[in-house]
Amino acid sequence: MQQANVDFSLKATSPNIGGGRVSGSEKLTSSFDLVEQMHFLYVRLVRVRNLPGITNPFVEVKIGNYKGTTKYFEKKLDPEWNQVFAFAKDRIQAVSVDVIVKNKETENDQVIGKLAFDVPDIPSRVPPDSPLAPQWYSLEDQDGRKGGKGELMLAIWMGTQADEVFPDAWHSDAASVSGESISNTRSKVYISPRLWYLRVNIIQAQDLVPTNKNRNPEVYVKAMLGNMVLRSRFSPDNNINPTWNEDLMFVVAEPFDDPLILSVVDKLDLNKEDVLGRCTVHLSKVGKRLLPTPLAANWYNLERVAFAQPRDNHQNDSDQVKFASRLHLRICLEGGYHVLDESIYYSSDFRATSKALWPPTIGVLELGILNASGLLPMKSKDGRGTTDAYCVAKYGPKWVRTRTIVDSFAPKWNEQYTWEVYDPYTVITIGVFDNSQLQGSNNTGGSKDPRIGKVRIRLSTLNIDKIYTHSYPLIVLQPNGVKKMGEIQLAVRFTCSSTLDLFQSYTQPLFPQIHYLLPLTVYQIESLRHQATHTLSRRLSRAEPPLRREVVEYMLDVGSNVWSLRRGRANLERLVATFNLLVEAWKWFDYICKWKNPISTMVAHLVFLILALFPRLVLPLAFFMCIVNGASQFKNRPRHPPHMDTTLSLIDSTHSDELDEEFDTFPSSKNGEVLKRRYDRLRSVAGRMMTIVGDLATQTERFHSMVSWRDPRATPMFLAFCLLATIVFYFIPFRIFVLGVGFFAMRHPRFRISISPSLPQNFFRRLPARTDSMI
Repeated sequence: MQQANVDFSLKATSPNIGGGRVSGSEKLTSSFDLVEQMHFLYVRLVRVRNLPGITNPFVEVKIGNYKGTTKYFEKKLDPEWNQVFAFAKDRIQAVSVDVIVKNKETENDQVIGKLAFDVPDIPSRVPPDSPLAPQWYSLEDQDGRKGGKGELMLAIWMGTQADEVFPDAWHSDAASVSGESISNTRSKVYISPRLWYLRVNIIQAQDLVPTNKNRNPEVYVKAMLGNMVLRSRFSPDNNINPTWNEDLMFVVAEPFDDPLILSVVDKLDLNKEDVLGRCTVHLSKVGKRLLPTPLAANWYNLERVAFAQPRDNHQNDSDQVKFASRLHLRICLEGGYHVLDESIYYSSDFRATSKALWPPTIGVLELGILNASGLLPMKSKDGRGTTDAYCVAKYGPKWVRTRTIVDSFAPKWNEQYTWEVYDPYTVITIGVFDNSQLQGSNNTGGSKDPRIGKVRIRLSTLNIDKIYTHSYPLIVLQPNGVKKMGEIQLAVRFTCSSTLDLFQSYTQPLFPQIHYLLPLTVYQIESLRHQATHTLSRRLSRAEPPLRREVVEYMLDVGSNVWSLRRGRANLERLVATFNLLVEAWKWFDYICKWKNPISTMVAHLVFLILALFPRLVLPLAFFMCIVNGASQFKNRPRHPPHMDTTLSLIDSTHSDELDEEFDTFPSSKNGEVLKRRYDRLRSVAGRMMTIVGDLATQTERFHSMVSWRDPRATPMFLAFCLLATIVFYFIPFRIFVLGVGFFAMRHPRFRISISPSLPQNFFRRLPARTDSMI
């Protein structure tokens, strides 16, 4: 169910970027040309010196109602801050900037000295100019007299968001944020750690020593890497020299912090196991494989755990003694695979892990994150709704995060980022979130950053060197239906360095070669993707400021493969829509056969006669029709990138209970009557699918039964027909046969005896299938 009278469409915009020069295919080349220029007053405070008897100084920068304060260093005479303050010029209403040095020891923060700068006299600086050199300024007292108050080193200038200090500066937009929370408002760039597939080929074990020697051991191998645990199947050899030849695969990230721990486990009974040996492998010593050629296998000595233990209860190293058991393993880091962390349908990268296998770059992607409008309140503050919005964009291993605009429903970021492009069949994802980490000490750390919406743009849908400026709706699906959270305005440009390389990339394999030589199973791909997203979430959450787990999972679409009746119906309608061309062709043929327009029918007869007599024209005519159809669609080509389509997603026809089921946890958190109703509905859907699959199986079995003698009369009839057809086609030219069949199918309705099924249909439907043998 979607909101009534809500516009979910994509809108073209005309922002004032590049000095107003953004007309279609015009190529702009200046720095930060995809965003609107924003002017800031920058104040860089470096250090103080020669303060008279002051032990705890700090500096306060004040412009009108905006005030920024440096860090406070206790018991330090000459602190060095190197801190930058940025004040948005369009919000400055004062005519001067006051820089005040205070003493933290006194109760009311005694003023030591101050400086004043007139705003109109402040110099301007625009990159690529070198940074403005800081200067020493003598502090003045309350009466404006200098001398004896110390000196302050600072630099002050007017600049734009292209300034190199912009990302790390304190911004007046976040003036209400203080303390350690200020770091959560700054824009940052994150690089994903390089991910590897770790393949552990378990071959065999030798000379195991089971606790109970009077029974045949049931042995398997358990592999643990960090908090990820995998286990092999039970060995078919119930002896002390079991074999497996089985692969276990992990996702690991550089640097390799956690060792691989392998345990050989004997299952004693339902709740008790005996660890027969354990070995530890450090991944820094593991070989890397780029080609399908297997690496050499090695024997690893096992260490014995002194006594039997319950499942997953590991012992200390002091409880272990060395003995003669060994484990034969082939362990390697797979550098030839691409580690999937996103869905294959909208992945932003397909390169192999090893840089030696990377293709050359084909271009550059530039993204300008301009502003948002109409954002909804995401939380309550001082009795009113508020939103502290920031954006996250991901393409390849590079993540970018804009600064947080505090307490605004129409934030303006105007930040520009670039990525190198290796494949046009990739997608950049932009997400908008509300920052819930600005409460300082009042934040217990358990609050999550709510999602506001997400936009995906596929590069292959963009024209080269064209600037796309659109306002994208921010759509979030909730248990009570779809909701428009606002709009975000973006500017996108895909610049290609070589058109020949771009066209050649369409002929190259999508994945590295090893994916086709040693393919992974569907189960392995899903399991490894889960590991990859977990590893990325854990690593990026350790950055400062952290890229939180819920943000990473939303950007990577974790849970997109969970059961959804709505998504299943939408995919079915997509599949049916692809057959519309065949349906339309059949309707046209039926229209011809019924002679509703005699002129069209006669033209069809003439074309069919020409093609039957000159069959070499069939393929040229078919390709020519494709050219005509494609050329006719040129005027209707899409003028903007694709976006989230609520109609395609069947949001408006989805029942509320179906959405509640889609957002249910796995395993389900429901019980009782709700779970019973959903189960019955799933049984009904699965029953229809079972019927369709059964019908398809029946038709294929009928084809087989024509020559299988399952029906002792149908098979001789079919063989007799084949004999007759052999004789007829030997004497009658094939083109004459085609002409006869075609003219017979398009004959006038007055020559049609009946509309009952034809003789071949009647015969085929009477053929037996194996449905009689099913219980």
